Amino acid sequence: MTHTETPSALFDTSKNEVPALSMRPGRWIDNWNAEDPDQWENGGKRIAARNLRWSIFAEFLGFVIWQLWSIVVVSLPAAGFTFDTGQIFWLISIPSLVGATLRFPYSFMVPKFGGRNWTIISAGLLLIPATGLAICVGNPDTPFGVMLTVAALAGLGGGNFASSMSNITYFYPQSQKGWALGLNAAGGNLGASVAQLIVPIAITIGAATTLTLPLAGWIWIPFILVAMWGAYRHMDNLSSAKADFSASLAALREPHLWILALLYIGTFGSFIGFASVFPKLIADQFPEFSTFAVGSASLSLAFLGALVGSLSRPYGGRLADRFGGARVTMAAFAVMAVGALAVTWTIGMNNFWIFLGCFLLLFIAGGVGNGSTYRMIPSVFAARSGVADASTNSGDVSTQRKTAASLGLISAIGAYGGFIIPQMLGLSKTATGDYGSALYIFVVAYIALMAVTGLVYLRRGSTFAGQRI
Repeated sequence: MTHTETPSALFDTSKNEVPALSMRPGRWIDNWNAEDPDQWENGGKRIAARNLRWSIFAEFLGFVIWQLWSIVVVSLPAAGFTFDTGQIFWLISIPSLVGATLRFPYSFMVPKFGGRNWTIISAGLLLIPATGLAICVGNPDTPFGVMLTVAALAGLGGGNFASSMSNITYFYPQSQKGWALGLNAAGGNLGASVAQLIVPIAITIGAATTLTLPLAGWIWIPFILVAMWGAYRHMDNLSSAKADFSASLAALREPHLWILALLYIGTFGSFIGFASVFPKLIADQFPEFSTFAVGSASLSLAFLGALVGSLSRPYGGRLADRFGGARVTMAAFAVMAVGALAVTWTIGMNNFWIFLGCFLLLFIAGGVGNGSTYRMIPSVFAARSGVADASTNSGDVSTQRKTAASLGLISAIGAYGGFIIPQMLGLSKTATGDYGSALYIFVVAYIALMAVTGLVYLRRGSTFAGQRI
């Protein structure tokens, strides 16, 4: 076993206040305490940063695999598959259903196996859906049931978010957790955009008139192997990482967990749901703009939605720090309602560029809402504990434990929006022949969520009056 960053001060046993770090075989670190300034400055910070880099890369690939089917389904008809609309939308949405569900057990895997070990395992599991996709899409006679099973396995990538965020939480002090978790989340979210950018190019470049659709899966295999090697060689396990089941149970009994989860379905659920269905919507409504020829390859503009949604998320957190998360979230829902309504109208106008602009507005608002809603969670729980300034004070240890558990639970529940939105759009298309009915329902839902945010967290005389939630 080798470690490249083990300054002698990091293992100085002359300090009695905090036990010195010790390394065990298997890259286990004992006595990790990110809150100790000496330990943090004398090597701890570098260890945390190294683990963060490889965590981001592994989580990024998780999002790539999670969203592969969103772009692959657009090319299935050209490859000889004859699935109907309902079946196509199941292939789009089933990864989100499985991924959201896996986030619950995945959040407890780091304390069980160790962050390094679980990153190796969870990255390795991505080989299954990537290989399965490559094999299945190469044969147009593959039964729908087999395709659906393989698409469901892509949900393994969605579960990675929970374990990755849980792992990084243990490495950073309270004052830097927001920054580190924000980087980790943004790096992962970008995977959805990269998948939708790279796959159309990979399956068409140099292929003349024949699609090489299996490449949509094969091209990620080397990167997954690199992620596994990087985790094995450069990441660490912390013996201090412990599962907090009691805090999770306490959080589940908290009514505001469910209110915040509902809001997060509206923000993150909208982001991941619309990101997964955007290529299909463009292909159906504006087939001539589904792809653009770039030399011998094809490019889809669908990646722009996930891209702007991912990049706008950190600004949601920053705006929440300045104006309060509830105000920013309420404004985000208002813009999302306007954006969804505008998309409905632009479909009838048959103008792709206006349609694209309105949808990007919807993605940006959803990204801002992601950041602001996530920022609300610690403030709400701090306020519930009686803290005077909930926007800057995280409360006592019990409150912090409940908050940490709630962050994981809410992120899991919110991901179910990635299943709900494609399913509703698919049902609308099947029943009415267009997507208008579902989009109008989304408009009403965003207005309702805006009202809930205002009534619960901003209304004068409420429990949170005077707090900048």
